[in-house]
Amino acid sequence: MTAVDVQKIREVETTALAWLSAHRGDFALGDDALTADGQVDLTWKPLGELAQTCASIRLHTAPSDPVHACVSDLLRFAWQQTGRGQLFLHLQRLEPFATYPLEVYSVFAAAGLRHAGYEAAAATVARTRGWRSTEQEPTRRLGVLRAERRSGIHRPEQSAQALRRTWLGGRPEPWTFERPSGYALTHVVFHLTDWGRTTEGVPAGLAAYLADWLPPWLDTCLDAGMWDLGCELLVVAGSLPGPPDSVILQDAWARIARARYDSGALPEEDVGAAPEPDFHHCYHSTLMAAFAAALTVERLTGDEDSAGLWPDAGATQNRYGEQGVPG
Repeated sequence: MTAVDVQKIREVETTALAWLSAHRGDFALGDDALTADGQVDLTWKPLGELAQTCASIRLHTAPSDPVHACVSDLLRFAWQQTGRGQLFLHLQRLEPFATYPLEVYSVFAAAGLRHAGYEAAAATVARTRGWRSTEQEPTRRLGVLRAERRSGIHRPEQSAQALRRTWLGGRPEPWTFERPSGYALTHVVFHLTDWGRTTEGVPAGLAAYLADWLPPWLDTCLDAGMWDLGCELLVVAGSLPGPPDSVILQDAWARIARARYDSGALPEEDVGAAPEPDFHHCYHSTLMAAFAAALTVERLTGDEDSAGLWPDAGATQNRYGEQGVPG
């Protein structure tokens, strides 16, 4: 791709992050985040997704890049929303066998932000038969196993066993691809690569399968105006060992760029000339656009020569014994 194309992808990333920064208040945890009937999908899920995306982008961005400072600031904001990890202890007491607190916490733990008290409590529950016997869909099981490892919890079950039971792990007929299976396969790759930390996590056979079929699946999604899923597939493309196809990327990013609003937000799906959707109908697609852009720019500009991971600068340690972004 040309330098102009890379600049356009970079523009998608920076405008998306500008929108996310302007809407950080919408990610804040409300009073219902710690109630028994609280809506997790409207509280902890958006905050966890903000933290995960920013932590991943930070790893793929040079410390001197303004984007690095932006995502570090948003990650710090997300951590502060959790009371620097203290709220996870409250969730543990409220729902001891729920997995979502550990899944969200593990995002911070992987970024070096840890809470020793919560980890001890979570490890105690994780040793119970009740926790280890919880029934989960295979893709979710992969995510929980990853969350456990990030948080210092290890169980005998191997990820390979869960992988074989996923849609992607079965290498299905490519024409059976549809929206639910699309989101399932992207998250399998996210878990295998630890959200872009490594391109070596996907087994060679699956990587070859994806190299063959990811392009037509991506094209199908973009034809249908599925911007959110399209961006997730672009993240997958940037997470595989082989180089991404420049022609396919050029077309895909041209469509994504046209689909944005002037504010930098990207709707989940094509809404034509309708006004910008509300926060909950564009925050995730905007996060994925920023994440996909960061990975794509890195792959195309050769920054992967530095192993694709930039060390965290200015790590500090606070009273909870956590290492991570200052603040």
